[in-house]
Amino acid sequence: MLDDMLDHLQGIRARPVWQPIPDAVRASFREPLPREGSGLDQVHEAFMDSILPFAVGNAHPGFMGWVHGGGTPVGMLAEMLAAGLNANLGGRDHIPVEVEWQVLRWVIELFGFPEDASGLFLTGSSMANLSGVLVARTRALGSGVRSTGMAKASRRLTAYTSTRAHGCIAQGMDLAGLGKDNLRAIPVDEMGRMDMACLAAAIAVDRAAGFQPFLVVGTAGTVDTGAIDDLAEIACIARREQLHFHVDGAFGALAMLCPQLAPRLRGIEQADSIAFDFHKWLQVPYDAGFFVVRDRQLHLRTFATHEGTYLSRGERGMAAGSPWPCDFGPDLSRGFRALKTWFTIKVYGTERLGGMIAHTCTLAQGLARRIESEPELELLAPVSLNIVCFRFIGADANGAIEQVNRDLVVALQESGLCAPSSTVLDGRFAIRVALFNHRSAQQDIDVLLNATLALGRSLSAMSPVPVPEASGLPQ
Repeated sequence: MLDDMLDHLQGIRARPVWQPIPDAVRASFREPLPREGSGLDQVHEAFMDSILPFAVGNAHPGFMGWVHGGGTPVGMLAEMLAAGLNANLGGRDHIPVEVEWQVLRWVIELFGFPEDASGLFLTGSSMANLSGVLVARTRALGSGVRSTGMAKASRRLTAYTSTRAHGCIAQGMDLAGLGKDNLRAIPVDEMGRMDMACLAAAIAVDRAAGFQPFLVVGTAGTVDTGAIDDLAEIACIARREQLHFHVDGAFGALAMLCPQLAPRLRGIEQADSIAFDFHKWLQVPYDAGFFVVRDRQLHLRTFATHEGTYLSRGERGMAAGSPWPCDFGPDLSRGFRALKTWFTIKVYGTERLGGMIAHTCTLAQGLARRIESEPELELLAPVSLNIVCFRFIGADANGAIEQVNRDLVVALQESGLCAPSSTVLDGRFAIRVALFNHRSAQQDIDVLLNATLALGRSLSAMSPVPVPEASGLPQ
């Protein structure tokens, strides 16, 4: 099994990025519950034949779709060790918990947080951003809200983020019982950053209406274009208005590892909490999200629960080591996510990892220049980090630009050569290229551009010329 996976990664460029799942393969996963076991070799053969070839393909250098890291053999091997150890990191006194606290100390150092800040691993930034909302709720209403619920709150809480923020922020408001309608979507400027004047005005309007503003969420790397909000200015407004300042840095926060990019994140060190993922730009295998909080006691008041004899703590023995990781988050059963992250940082070091991050941004800037020099392509947004949004406009695509580009994204994915995703910017459908894989190189950019032009021309030639409606005439 180990040899097969290492061979797979070594020869991955010769494989399709992604391919449609044949009906027969899909049907093979409709079998009833097995009553008798099979040989390990048989099950592994089924994996090699029916699972490995039909994964989403984010380990492939041609995967340029969603914000997925590519993983590494180092992380894969560390995950094997963690699975063999089978540690539960909910709590108790054992060295895997110390490994997690070690990673926390590295995170504190990276972001310039106080030495007594707290944090822990979660599945990803969706859970980390929800945790940020919950910590902000405790700060605004006190820990009593955990018992009485929002029905006892005297005023409605309102939060603020940009129109380009990830949907998990609204979901966090929903799951925290605060309601999506109480999240204000602030317009962005021409660079895709939250408009500070609009933010200040929205807060003032809510205060005048009797609401209680309690949270502002800045984004360090929007999923659409990679834009970074003015975190220093948001921090200033948050202090003035006494709001909890949370940063969704799902991928962009780790630009702090890159000396050329770190200045772009000025102000993140003033955040009250940060959510980010090691499994994106840092290439740690899924899943490895992280949440760090400036105020350790506030963090504990949000999640800590001490009840029942089963989870009682001690000064000595296995029950020592309080507070436990489960006191800082919702999970008691927790995997050893820290080990693959610890291995990745220890083996590669921050200089090499920062260089890899810089390389993906260099590729993105080069792609943007190529697009701007190609008459049949149009760049649709400034390139802030490593995400490039563009569209095919060859011969005006016979007047059907949007449909041609929608078909083009699918055609690129089904070609197996490269796999971009899509988004909509200011009402325009965009091909979205997100360069997160450390294996991606200039040759993969060339493949993307050549395939885009060839398939775009073919689809444009087949596209029917739209017939304009005759307004006011009988149909």
